[in-house]
Amino acid sequence: MDDIIQLAYALDTFYFLMSGALVMWMAAGFSMLEAGLVRSKNTVEILTKNIALFAIASIMYLLMGYGIMYPADGNGVIPYPDLSFMFGGDNETADVLASNGETYYSGMSDFFFQVVFVATAMSIVSGAVAERMKLWAFLAFTVVMTGLIYPLQGYWKWGGGFLDAAGFNDFAGSGVVHLCGASAALAGVLLLGARKGKYGDDGSIRAIPGANMPLATLGTFILWLGWFGFNGGSELKLSNIEEANAVALIFVNTNAAAAGGVVAALLAARAIFGKADLTMTLNGALAGLVAITAEPLAPSPIWATIVGMMGGVIVVFAILGLDKLKIDDPVGAISVHGVVGVWGLLAVPMSNSEATFGAQLLGLVVIFAWTFSASFATWFIIKKLFGIRVSEEEEYNGVDLSECGMEAYPEFTGGRSPGM
Repeated sequence: MDDIIQLAYALDTFYFLMSGALVMWMAAGFSMLEAGLVRSKNTVEILTKNIALFAIASIMYLLMGYGIMYPADGNGVIPYPDLSFMFGGDNETADVLASNGETYYSGMSDFFFQVVFVATAMSIVSGAVAERMKLWAFLAFTVVMTGLIYPLQGYWKWGGGFLDAAGFNDFAGSGVVHLCGASAALAGVLLLGARKGKYGDDGSIRAIPGANMPLATLGTFILWLGWFGFNGGSELKLSNIEEANAVALIFVNTNAAAAGGVVAALLAARAIFGKADLTMTLNGALAGLVAITAEPLAPSPIWATIVGMMGGVIVVFAILGLDKLKIDDPVGAISVHGVVGVWGLLAVPMSNSEATFGAQLLGLVVIFAWTFSASFATWFIIKKLFGIRVSEEEEYNGVDLSECGMEAYPEFTGGRSPGM
């Protein structure tokens, strides 16, 4: 094999793997963000959900998800899964030789990069249903979401299905990952209902503050860091001048959009509340990141900043709007990843001349319709079979004790010493 091809292959595979590792680190970001935004009595359970969902996603995507999303064949709507990957895949050295260098990274590195994406989509659901959902009901849904619901709509775009053929553009997943996760979360929240005490009989909205703002801020910074792998890795290669320049621009645009989201959300919160609201500001950063994810390569850095700023403003009003509709989302996930995901998809034609609003609308409608309906049906079946919500007493005492049998901060909550 030519030395240059070998070097390029090794470099691109390493870049893909390190990008995937950055995205995997986003699991820590979601864990810290959600642990900070829920009450202390629900901390252990939400941390358990986050580490368990990552493990389940990894297994289910290996067993069936990857084969569905990237099948051996398909008709554009229904894939014909290739499940041989779990047994070791094809002879990648022969693939590289036959492709004359066009196969530029290991198939295993591609799987690793994709599996951390499906875990990201599932993490979005975790925060939205926090503080009142049964742990095992959530994990049962995780099996279906990561094994079937997410991979099928992923096939329609990234696996060469009918959305890709229709010209739908979604570079790194504002729709395939973020809107998908938010749609599944919305279905669960509608069936689950609001937390007790969140909304008054007179229609009033009662704030339920999170327990740990330092943790929530740390989680946001971790997610911001991980997003460089999320968007940068989606360029797929690095080993020539053109691709290296593209990756550099993606990093700059990703950072610019997040910064724009922070400033815009901060200003919007100041205008509405008269205060610098930290939770809105944190969600502004994430909103900017979600918004630019659909197209981080085509925009100029200043346009990327504007796209992020629009996301930061939209997320503030979306969070307030969902509260008025009594859709209780403790961390704002549906607003950040869903509403702003829609904005990110619709912003693509403004910088990418190859994209059309019609194709973008088609993509977002299909992703939402499929994910919401399939998720609603799955949640409904789980509800009928096992129930999805803890009892009022368990919710009052905190799901840490009822679901996990321990407390995150026992010394602060009256926990007894061992043996007492």
